[in-house]
Amino acid sequence: QPNERYKAISLQSLDKLAEKIPELKEHLYDIKLAGLIFPFKASPYYVEELVNWKAENVRDDSFYRLIFPTLDMLETRHRDKLVKAHEEGDPANLIKVVGEIRADLNPHPAGQKQLNAPKEADLTGVQHKYSETVLVFPAAAQTCHAYCTYCFRWAQFIGDDELRFAQKEADSLFNYLDQHKEVSDILMTGGDPMIMKTKSLAQYLEPLTDPDYLPHIKNIRIGTRSLSFWPQRFTTDADADELITLMRRVREEGKRHVAIMAHLGHPRELSTDKFKDAVNRIQKEAYATIRSQSPIMRGINDDSDIWAEKWRKEVQMGIIPYYMFMARDTGAQKYFDVPLVRAQRLYSDALRNTSGLIRTARGPSMSCTPGKVEVTGVEEILGHKAFVLRFLQCRDEGWIGRPFFAKYDEKAVWFDDLEPLPGMELPWDENGLPRPVPEALN
Repeated sequence: QPNERYKAISLQSLDKLAEKIPELKEHLYDIKLAGLIFPFKASPYYVEELVNWKAENVRDDSFYRLIFPTLDMLETRHRDKLVKAHEEGDPANLIKVVGEIRADLNPHPAGQKQLNAPKEADLTGVQHKYSETVLVFPAAAQTCHAYCTYCFRWAQFIGDDELRFAQKEADSLFNYLDQHKEVSDILMTGGDPMIMKTKSLAQYLEPLTDPDYLPHIKNIRIGTRSLSFWPQRFTTDADADELITLMRRVREEGKRHVAIMAHLGHPRELSTDKFKDAVNRIQKEAYATIRSQSPIMRGINDDSDIWAEKWRKEVQMGIIPYYMFMARDTGAQKYFDVPLVRAQRLYSDALRNTSGLIRTARGPSMSCTPGKVEVTGVEEILGHKAFVLRFLQCRDEGWIGRPFFAKYDEKAVWFDDLEPLPGMELPWDENGLPRPVPEALN
């Protein structure tokens, strides 16, 4: 294949893109104005091979909605405020209004800095929420090949330093890991670590090719959407061969498990030759595992047939279905959210009549302040219709796997919408932190 050079499509280059794709022209005002609030970036691969520009209404195409922001993502009061400020033509006031609207969109969900980050001064890009897993946000991975319109880390892409996690060097991370023998997993995230050049990625992975270095670290996970946004990262990029070799060395020489945690939310993503070539190299040359995870988003993949087809295709390709997530409580959540009851029904419907190999997929799950909460079903409990839930992960490991109940609520979309059943309490307090596990359950 030819060596295609990645070049991001930005708001500033949309006019030029519309000359090639005339279906985009009538939507430019909408995208550009919404792009003042939400970050926008697209990749040539995504725009050319995944968006269905011939759809009857391209705005309803799942892949258009996933990348191109729209004013409809804002509540009416915010939309009217932004349009008015833009029409008045005062740049200073427009900047002020944009900041006010962004601040209203809960840009800092789940106490990520206050609750998850170690207090060491040199660990500026590390989170340690669960005992066995450390997240690292490399400074060189603070962007992506493209931005999802529903991204829960959207604020770090618009210059919000309050949310920005950036680990400038690897040594302090390794020193921290050396002091925490309970950690078995490193999860590299961002942004997207696959936006990094292999030389930069090697600062974190090269030491792990030595099996005697931090031997308690068994699993290396790399969270990425590059398989959907720029699969050429693994095939034809200038340093793609070096990347594949590096991952293989971590696996073969370092004796560690390497997992690509791929953000895959729709079967169309799995259909291109470039995607298939990338998967083939990861599996057969890097000897890495690919696991798929995605949020369920209204208008993009809130259909059980979409999930069932996606999971079937993934298993056929050797990709392991892993998670269905709920929309997080930030940004345009109200535009994309799916109620918990509908998501659970959709998840169950998708699993029916599928192979047992698909049932590794967990969900629907909320990654929220107390932990990862899965909605397992709806039942009648002590005469009350109720959600049945459990922790897949929790800040207090004593809660993991234990069922608990909440009042049935057709409108609930997030954990803080839930209310306890009469005579019971939820396993978290008013701050979202886990309550002590009752002695009878210990």
